[in-house]
Amino acid sequence: MPTAEDAPLWRPGQARRSTSAMARFWRAAEAHTGRRFADYAALHRWSVEHSADFWSFYADFAGVRFTDPPVEVKGPDRMPGTEWFRGATLNYAEHMLRRNDDKLALIYRTESGHTHSRTYAELRNEVSRCASALRQLGVEPGDRVAGYLVNGPETVIAFLACASIGAIWSACSPDFGVAGARDRLGQIEPRVVITSDRYCYNSRQFECLATIQDFSAGVTSIQHVVVVPFAQSSWTRVPHGWLTWRALLDLATTDEPEFTPLPFDHPLYILYSSGTTGAPKCLVHGAGGTLLQHRKEHQLHTDLRPDDTIVYFTTCGWMMWNWLVSSLATGCTLVLYEGSLNHPDLSTTWRLAEELGVTVFGTSASFVEACMRAGIRPRDMADLSALRTLLSTGSPLSPEAFRWVYANVNDNLHLASISGGTDIVSCFVLGNPLLPVYAGEIQCAGLGMDVAAFDERGNSVRSQQGELVCRRPFPSMPVRFWNDPDGERYRASYFEIYPGIWRHGDFVEITPRGGIVILGRSDAILMPGGVRIGTAEIYRPIETIPQVVAGLATTVRREGRDEIVLFVVLLQKDKLDEALRETIQDAIRRSASPRHVPRHVLAVHDLPRTRNGKLAELAVTRILRNEPVTNRESLVNPECLAVFESLRPQLLAAEPVHA
Repeated sequence: MPTAEDAPLWRPGQARRSTSAMARFWRAAEAHTGRRFADYAALHRWSVEHSADFWSFYADFAGVRFTDPPVEVKGPDRMPGTEWFRGATLNYAEHMLRRNDDKLALIYRTESGHTHSRTYAELRNEVSRCASALRQLGVEPGDRVAGYLVNGPETVIAFLACASIGAIWSACSPDFGVAGARDRLGQIEPRVVITSDRYCYNSRQFECLATIQDFSAGVTSIQHVVVVPFAQSSWTRVPHGWLTWRALLDLATTDEPEFTPLPFDHPLYILYSSGTTGAPKCLVHGAGGTLLQHRKEHQLHTDLRPDDTIVYFTTCGWMMWNWLVSSLATGCTLVLYEGSLNHPDLSTTWRLAEELGVTVFGTSASFVEACMRAGIRPRDMADLSALRTLLSTGSPLSPEAFRWVYANVNDNLHLASISGGTDIVSCFVLGNPLLPVYAGEIQCAGLGMDVAAFDERGNSVRSQQGELVCRRPFPSMPVRFWNDPDGERYRASYFEIYPGIWRHGDFVEITPRGGIVILGRSDAILMPGGVRIGTAEIYRPIETIPQVVAGLATTVRREGRDEIVLFVVLLQKDKLDEALRETIQDAIRRSASPRHVPRHVLAVHDLPRTRNGKLAELAVTRILRNEPVTNRESLVNPECLAVFESLRPQLLAAEPVHA
């Protein structure tokens, strides 16, 4: 069981508290309601018990502009099916492009050091030209435009141009092969595809055009393909009938913005589930709900300000790219980084933060923990005194990694571990600039998000493990799944276990002070002897062992019972001998309990991960059950699965297996 730590690692100072948008909103909400909110729990309770009032008031506080005002803020309180801001129209892109000045909007940096920037005036101009050009190609509201692109400025421009029109954007990163692109983008039948000509990773260049030629040949809806150069020096000749990015913009008849007013729930983009157990689900997200939710998370929970410079290390195929782009509504500067985070070494991103004056630094938990295991000290490599906030997501951040950040990065920053997902393109639980930070804990549930932990009987519990649920509707729920006309797949994904209540698929514990500890995915929960164990409870103690780079825990069924198997990746010089095996098992026993100790400990060279860097635990579980692993294209390293297939016969033997 995770243990709550009494001493916080950080408390916000009075100056930060008083100047934060959360504090201003708190005071405004008290004036609006005539109530006094004694603590954040009271403010949160109002936001979920009076959700229509909360979301309407916040929309006004955040300056959301409706072309047509809503007739009704919230329809009948049901999930799924609640309609938000009925009758309202707005345009997402208009909110991103309110500024029209020389303030830097985008700074683009590649791993090779190529840097390019755009001001808000330049961004607004290029988005307007791109939207005009797409209209010349016949793109209309509801048409799909697909991106197979690097994390560059043209990707942001193309997306915002689509949002200006009401076309539906969808993207995957160019490291997906033909099958991966077809499994995702092929489902939505795009009218236009915009592709990078190539990308670079770890100093290696990879061509994209042949992939898109193969992909396009199998998708009959595609009418136009546009090619964006990775860098001007890499320009290549495009196939006959395709357009270059420059040729596309030359089709524009105006550089003045034209923002089409659209219904609140008009589709903004389509995102994809990881697809490790079948064809990826196509999640359709609405413009209004996404705008409101992202504004709330940026402005209130992250305390993002117009003078901030924010980076989130992501590809355009991960939802954090969508989340990052929405920060343009704040009027701050976005850094778009393309390439490997550890090229030439792990100091790259920290030096980048100093050079570009980054104040809000977003990354994955796996990157933070890789830096910790490598023993680096970023504060000695770069001046990180400007850094106000560090965001971490993708997997649970261990208590040790929390402490490492404060000891080695900056001892006076807001470390906000955040968790939600592609399903809601936002967060259920996240940071709060008014609350202290405790090791291993996410600070709070988001305003407007009625988060709880349910036990096996569907009771809300605290200080014990349970399923993460959301008991009331919220605006950033998917509008629908693509190709799911009766909503059956949508309902089965979230509402089958608890009808009318969103079950997210995370296993959590909510602490007495309202913090949240993520224990792992529900579908990866281990059940030896009928006891539910979150995989994060096993990973945390082994992260403190210097020889262990990473681990993956699952179970194998032998002689009628489930036994825990732990696969570990070790440093190159280390071998899994009996002494190290006992060290691993003892660390787990001391940190968790004897029930958590794996019966089998095996060393492997690699662990399967999705393209977002998440452990693909279920893929290994399926192999050990002799079940097929479909859609291996969703993994960045599917070749490593062969090792687990070869180990399955040994694991079914009578004695504990050690390798």
